[in-house]
Amino acid sequence: MRRRYRNRYRQDPVELNITAFMNLMVILVPFLLITAVFSRMTILELNLPTEESVVIEEEPEFALEVIVRMDSIQVGDRNAGVLSQLPVVDGKYDLDGLNNYLKRVKANFPNQLAVTLLLESEVDYEVLVQVMDATRSYRIDEPGEFQRAELFPEISIGDAPVMASAGAN
Repeated sequence: MRRRYRNRYRQDPVELNITAFMNLMVILVPFLLITAVFSRMTILELNLPTEESVVIEEEPEFALEVIVRMDSIQVGDRNAGVLSQLPVVDGKYDLDGLNNYLKRVKANFPNQLAVTLLLESEVDYEVLVQVMDATRSYRIDEPGEFQRAELFPEISIGDAPVMASAGAN
């Protein structure tokens, strides 16, 4: 009696049938790869000023500065002061005007590659990126082609100086 009991309950191990699961994976993996969104990340190298970079020279050189304020963009020379001011119109910065003005500056100083962007603390990051794009290069319209020409690719970033109030003596 005991033998029958053992023989009846002793069975060979059951094989796991994973064919249906493998079929599902064969379909899902290509589908997920096709529908995946691949993001493109761009890294810009910025040169932050250091103490060693401050050199006192007898004859001041042209040092381009773009100051982004909440109400305007000022383009100037660190030594000569503000050269141009582009006001914000309807809540939008005049980036095309900035780009056009920087083209004229580049024509006068073709060997100049550096620009310093000075921003007020309230300026949005998106505005910073747009101003950086406008100062680095400009678009050349040629028939059937899209090209970019270099303006000032070496960008340094800093805090904008506090504006002196009009009522101060």
